[in-house]
Amino acid sequence: MTADAGDASACRTYPSPPVVLPVRDSREAQPVRGCETCGRLDQERRDARNRGDHSAATDCSVLIRRHPDH
Repeated sequence: MTADAGDASACRTYPSPPVVLPVRDSREAQPVRGCETCGRLDQERRDARNRGDHSAATDCSVLIRRHPDH
């Protein structure tokens, strides 16, 4: 049995082309001054970073960015 050039199940013997990812805005979500929720999330984000929990820090950034009150 020989693999056809168009056979998707055929093994490749060469690397596939690179994946091109979209450019992301690297600016961090900024809390709104005077907002208790943003202030709390910002403190939680700093605490998470200090303990090395980057996942929790990212979650806080997402919540700050999506905060519906402003």
